[in-house]
Amino acid sequence: MNILALAYREQGRWDEAEKLQVQNLEIRKRVSGPEHPDTLVSMNNLALTYENKDVFGPEHPATLTGMSNLASIFRERGRWDEAEKLEVQTLEIRKRVLGPEHPDTLRSMQNLAWIYGNQGRWDEAEQLQVQNLEMRKRVLGPEHPDTLTSINNLASTYEKQGRLIEAEKL
Repeated sequence: MNILALAYREQGRWDEAEKLQVQNLEIRKRVSGPEHPDTLVSMNNLALTYENKDVFGPEHPATLTGMSNLASIFRERGRWDEAEKLEVQTLEIRKRVLGPEHPDTLRSMQNLAWIYGNQGRWDEAEQLQVQNLEMRKRVLGPEHPDTLTSINNLASTYEKQGRLIEAEKL
């Protein structure tokens, strides 16, 4: 069903693609659950169809959520280059559209830092994590769960680099 919907989308048959993708998404949610990777792919495909139909547009928050979800799927499957490209794009658009301190922007920043860390790019990961932590402290407060997650992620980055004293200070 999804392949046929994608074929319709490629042919510009937006209404037919949308109808099949909505059905496919409903089935995926019911059978696999709302957070299953296949469900997220279906969600992203539907978001891209809406984007192409100009329902949302390329900078609409729903489109950006779909992009971030797809980047997450790429991360989970170890497809780091694809995940990075998509998350960089999502982060840049979110900064411009939502602002640099919006929770979704900060989430994209943390996701990109995680990608960099998994690629062994510790300096880039650390830079984003420090920036993310400072913003989350300022915007959300020092005890907010997202701020605490940022502290944990930065400590983990320090630990993986053998910088145990810095990790412990956090």
